[in-house]
Amino acid sequence: MAATLRFTAADLLRCRFAISPAFETLSAIRLTLPAESPGPHARWLADRPAGRDLRPITLLQPRRGYTPDFLSPPPAGPQATFDDDLARIAATPPDRVAAEIERSLADTPGAADSEVGRRLRGDPATVLATLTDLIRAAWHDLVEPGWPRVRALLDADVSFQTRRLADGGLDRLFAELHPTLRWHDNTLTRARGDDDHRDLAGAGLVLMPSAFKWDQVVVVLDEPWQPTVIYPARGTGSLWHQPRGTPDAALGRLIGRTRAALLIGLSEPATTSTLAHRHALAPATVSEHLSVLREAGLVVGERHRHEIRYRRTALGSGVVNRPERWKQRTGR
Repeated sequence: MAATLRFTAADLLRCRFAISPAFETLSAIRLTLPAESPGPHARWLADRPAGRDLRPITLLQPRRGYTPDFLSPPPAGPQATFDDDLARIAATPPDRVAAEIERSLADTPGAADSEVGRRLRGDPATVLATLTDLIRAAWHDLVEPGWPRVRALLDADVSFQTRRLADGGLDRLFAELHPTLRWHDNTLTRARGDDDHRDLAGAGLVLMPSAFKWDQVVVVLDEPWQPTVIYPARGTGSLWHQPRGTPDAALGRLIGRTRAALLIGLSEPATTSTLAHRHALAPATVSEHLSVLREAGLVVGERHRHEIRYRRTALGSGVVNRPERWKQRTGR
């Protein structure tokens, strides 16, 4: 299964980068669900306030299925603020609100007839106002406190990718943008996820790095938005890095900061290329550190189809989950 985007000469001139605070907010809300893996955001999630009922948003974010595009439209420019995004959401025509909500609820069995689902199928203008207020509240609760750090990460990714584009054009950019993306014969392919295809035909492409959508590439092809590829930003593995004097920092002094970050970040199996992207490291550097961790019995590599995915062993998990013991051994 794959999604493919076919470029023409006109599309090559209409590729742009953008950042969306609203999309980051929607993705952060999703990470509050028990079924979701927080990955590198586990520490962030543990510090977030609880209690607000976000079910009207989470019900519209099926793990596999359609999330309404109006909830996070691709931003018009690279410097869009949260208020800019929210104004565009609030301006969605009621008929589009109703149609996209119906489409999303249909992807979750029983959702349309649930208590929350029935509310979401009410008057579209009222529902839109409710969803807009919830997104605003979630931004203030979940994302805004850490936004300077998140924004710096996203800006750094855009700068890095722009230099790649300047150095080698789209061939260089797409070859290394994310491990699940492939570029060949003017066609960009996402190797995993739902099947889809779009001849861009001059519409161009928005490229949007994300911090909170850390585990997959999202392709948005529905009208009226410009086609958009949302990809995990480089370096998310160090986004919530703990300062000196914490248990994680103590583990870093024991086995090295980079190895500690890789070990802590292996909350689920990952390939060398994925870890390199997540921690903004060269693949060869990651491979070298994984070899040391493997020899120490902290990680193991397992073949999955044509890939080798690394995971923590029981010993590795014990090291990560019992940081106070290691902290005591450092004498700190």
